[in-house]
Amino acid sequence: MKVHKKAEMILEEVKRAIVGKDDVLKLMLATILADGHVLIEDLPGLAKTLMAKSFARALGLDFKRVQFTPDLLPSDILGVNVFNQKTLEFEFRRGPIFTNVLLADEINRAPPKTQSALLEAMQEKQVTIEGKTYPLPRPFIVIATQNPIEQEGTYPLPEAQLDRFLVRLRIGYPSKEDEKEILRRRIERKKEEVDINPVVSAEEVIEMQREVEDVYVSEAIIEYITSIVWATREDKRDIEVGVSPRGSLALLKLSRAYAAIEGRDYVIPDDVKKVAIPALSHRIILKRELWYTRVSQESVIRKILERVPVPKFE
Repeated sequence: MKVHKKAEMILEEVKRAIVGKDDVLKLMLATILADGHVLIEDLPGLAKTLMAKSFARALGLDFKRVQFTPDLLPSDILGVNVFNQKTLEFEFRRGPIFTNVLLADEINRAPPKTQSALLEAMQEKQVTIEGKTYPLPRPFIVIATQNPIEQEGTYPLPEAQLDRFLVRLRIGYPSKEDEKEILRRRIERKKEEVDINPVVSAEEVIEMQREVEDVYVSEAIIEYITSIVWATREDKRDIEVGVSPRGSLALLKLSRAYAAIEGRDYVIPDDVKKVAIPALSHRIILKRELWYTRVSQESVIRKILERVPVPKFE
C-alpha cells in the first residue's frame, strides 16, 4: 500500500525531533489517518507540544496552538463577528480553530463552555456563529493535552466529552539511553528548534485517509472487536460503565489505520491488540471503590485483552 511507504517517511522525519517513542508516534499517526483526535495525558516536559508540531510540519499541515486558561472564551477559539465601519456590515474573523492541526494545550484548564465549543467543532468539523455555518479545513485534527497531577483550578473533561477523542495517549519518561541521545542531538544542532521538513501535503494526507477505508476487515476480526467491547460491559467487578458503540467504531478505525501503516491491506488480531488500550481505556468508568487503588483503566483493559479469545488468523 502507498500508505505504508508514506507513513515510514513521515515517522522517520518526526523521529528527528522525538527520540525513542516509536510506539506512541505510530499510534498518533494511526489516529490522524483514522481522521480522529488525540488526547495526551502526561507530565510537563515530555515533548507533547513538540510531538504535535513535528507531525504538523512533516504532514505539510497548518498548525496553531491555543493555551487553555480559565478566562478563555469560546470566541477566542472559534472566532467572532466584528462590525466593519466602512462596509457597515459584520465580518467574521476566524479563530485559531480554522487550521489543520490544533494543539489545545492543558484543555482541562478552560471552563466547560469553552471545552464544549471545541468538542462540538471536533465532532461536526464545522463552526456555527450566529446561525451561519463555516466548514473547517480538511484534514482537521485536535491534539489536546492535560496534566494528570495538577488538578487545582481545572475543569476535568466529562466522560461524554472524553469519548470524542479517538485515543488517549501517555508518553512517559524516555529511557536513560534515549535521554542521552536527546542531549547529544541538542548539542549537535546548536539551537533549540528542530528542523522538520514536509514529507507529504494536506491532499496526500486526505488520500491516505481514504486508502485506510479500503483496508479489509474479516468477520473474525469484527467478532474479536465486539467481544472485547462486550467484555467491558459485562465486567461487573471493576467497571461501572463499559465502552459504547462509538468505542467499537474507534477500535475498528484505528485497527485499519495501524494495519495500513504496517503495510497490510487487511487487519490482523495484533493490530486490534496494539490499539485497544489507547482506544478504549478512557471510555470506561471504573467502580467507585477502585478510584483510590492502583487499578487503572489501562490495566483493566489489559486484563480483558488477556482473557478474550484471540481468533486464529492465517
